[in-house]
Amino acid sequence: MRRLAARLLTLLAVLLGLTAPAHVGNPASAAPQAPAFKVIAFYNGTWDAAHIDFVKEANAWFPQAAAQNNFTYTATTDWNLLANGGVDAYQVVLFLDDAPQTAAQRAGFERYMRAGGGWLGFHVSAFTTNAGAWPWYYNTFLGSGNFRSNTWGPTTAVLRTEDRTHPSTAALPTTFTSAVSEWYSWSNDLRNRSDIKILASVDPSSFPLGTDPNQSWYSGYYPILWTNTQYRMLYANFGHNAMNYETNTRLSSTFASATQNRFLIDGLKWLGGAGDDPTPPTDPISETAWYSVAGGADGACVDARAAATANGTPIQQYTCNGTPAQQFQFRATDSGYSRIAIRGNPQQVIDVTGVSTADNAPLQLWSYSAGGNQQWRPVREASGSYHFIARHSGKCLSSTGSSANGVQLVQRPCDNSAAQSFRLDAQP
Repeated sequence: MRRLAARLLTLLAVLLGLTAPAHVGNPASAAPQAPAFKVIAFYNGTWDAAHIDFVKEANAWFPQAAAQNNFTYTATTDWNLLANGGVDAYQVVLFLDDAPQTAAQRAGFERYMRAGGGWLGFHVSAFTTNAGAWPWYYNTFLGSGNFRSNTWGPTTAVLRTEDRTHPSTAALPTTFTSAVSEWYSWSNDLRNRSDIKILASVDPSSFPLGTDPNQSWYSGYYPILWTNTQYRMLYANFGHNAMNYETNTRLSSTFASATQNRFLIDGLKWLGGAGDDPTPPTDPISETAWYSVAGGADGACVDARAAATANGTPIQQYTCNGTPAQQFQFRATDSGYSRIAIRGNPQQVIDVTGVSTADNAPLQLWSYSAGGNQQWRPVREASGSYHFIARHSGKCLSSTGSSANGVQLVQRPCDNSAAQSFRLDAQP
């Protein structure tokens, strides 16, 4: 009996071995995904509290973006890595708040770029009043020449995307609102350079740009994002946070604009060789246009009852009539969400009453306070219409099924029905 039992146990072990899952014990199957590319960021962090604060914020934001987008991020104050080949292991170099100062650093950076390296520079990295001291960088590579003027104080700007074929800007709307920054202008007109492609500039709706009348722009042409087509490079004319200089307290964030952040991520992927061929979306929602929002079920428009804008005004469906009570603007918050502001008073936004997460909770206007119940994620449908998902509940903006005028809109579980599908039409 003992021998029989031993034989049975041996046979059972063999059978179990034959039927074990093939992946068990295979270390390759559990190996982490290799990063798509590596980024190294240079900074000094010693001059101007606003620039120092931007560096601190960048060195917190970029590692998170790297983890979410499969690249690595290293920050350093050792600019001599440009001189001794220390950057050769990286696909992308960032200049956060300065540019190379020694002849060896400058020669090393030029060699790196001519060899096909990628570069993204912010704000101060292009600042100079002596472009002739390094003409290749300021006049040839950047093309901008000397610093000419700046706006003050730091503000947002409405930017116009001039080229939506470039990988860094393909996903941007025609116009969008930037994060807060101080803005620079330059001695050279980049429009006269055949090798410079301007990707975004200040939209005229921004004027006057600045809060100090003596340091504001009232008209003119001001490029903000551009690339030199002879190199793998991008320049962004932002990177200066608003500050309380007396208390050294940050008053704004360079990464507050989800649309601007989209440029950074897509730009880095292009520079790193991981995003050369994006498929541009069709007519993304502009942050500066006003839209009527017409329901797919019966064509009625989203409407503020009696054209009111006070807190608690019901959001209803009503026959489309082109009035400001039916015109809304989608202003990005973060992570793909937007607040939906009404034209009569853009501080008032579409809000789920009482921060409710319940089915059929009614919608109203309420003063924007960054609540999750005041933020909606637009999801484009194959037809070109959208459905809108509430941030706090994950439920969709919806009609009730009635076609009558005056029926209040609600949130309901997303179901891909016509009651939750809305067409956006730009208004004058």
